[in-house]
Amino acid sequence: MALIDVGRVCRKTRGRDAGGFCVVVDVEKNGVLVDGREVRRRKVNVNHVEPTPFVVELRKGSDTETVVSALKERKLIE
Repeated sequence: MALIDVGRVCRKTRGRDAGGFCVVVDVEKNGVLVDGREVRRRKVNVNHVEPTPFVVELRKGSDTETVVSALKERKLIE
C-alpha cells in the first residue's frame, strides 16, 4: 500500500491553498492531482502535501462534487 494513493486526504503545505484539506484524485508520474472544497483542482508536487491517516472511497478522476460529498460523508468537513 502506497502512502499517497487515490482517496488519501492531505493538507496542502505550500502555495496559495496552503493549510487547506484536499483529496488525491489521481497519482501521476511527477506529482498528484488534488481537489477539495478549500483547494483548487490542480497537479501538485508530492512534497507540497502532507498525508493524513484518513482515506475516502473515490474512483480515479472523480469530480469536485464527488470529492466534497465524500469528505462530508466521513465528517471531515461540514
